[in-house]
Amino acid sequence: MSDLLMSEHGKRLPARKLEGRVRSVYIAEGQDFLTRETDQLNCDSGGIIGDYHHGHTRKAGGREPWYERGTPIRNDRQLSLVSRVELEKIATAMGIEHVAPEWIGANIVVDDIADFTLLPAGTLLFFEGGLTLKLDGVNAPCKFSGASIAQHINAENEAIVAMSFVKAAKYLRGQTGWVERAGQVKAGDKISVRIPEQIYYAL
Repeated sequence: MSDLLMSEHGKRLPARKLEGRVRSVYIAEGQDFLTRETDQLNCDSGGIIGDYHHGHTRKAGGREPWYERGTPIRNDRQLSLVSRVELEKIATAMGIEHVAPEWIGANIVVDDIADFTLLPAGTLLFFEGGLTLKLDGVNAPCKFSGASIAQHINAENEAIVAMSFVKAAKYLRGQTGWVERAGQVKAGDKISVRIPEQIYYAL
């Protein structure tokens, strides 16, 4: 561990509040992660009612190599949230016109929250419709979402586009989260963001 990093150990960033807005909302009603735009999301403690990812538990996969694949674990990935600005950055880096939220399974697109993907785990999002979400952390881009993009733009080489997304979307892919308080959310709703106190750990 470098002296520079060690010198930061124990430093604190105080809790903060931000404001943002919901640009659009989406639901996955089929048998896969792809979503479609809708007027409103109704959420209970299991996530979005009627959504593919709804449930209090999910099966462990490649993101949890410390568990046998298929092990039931808490569903901390009930919703996928992305930023309009960050989607534009991803598209630019990939050299394509745009990346539609529904192509990568997004449920909520946010506006006016700078560097949304970099918000720390534990951040709370309070929506006008009573819904509260707790962010679990950065949603790492995967080749499946990349392949979906390739299919939607009719790419000649799906594998190249898929891997291009994985590279371009790193730290821009948004966040996953789960429902702390049931409620509704729709386009245009204000978002009150509460960032928790952060303590730097460098040992």
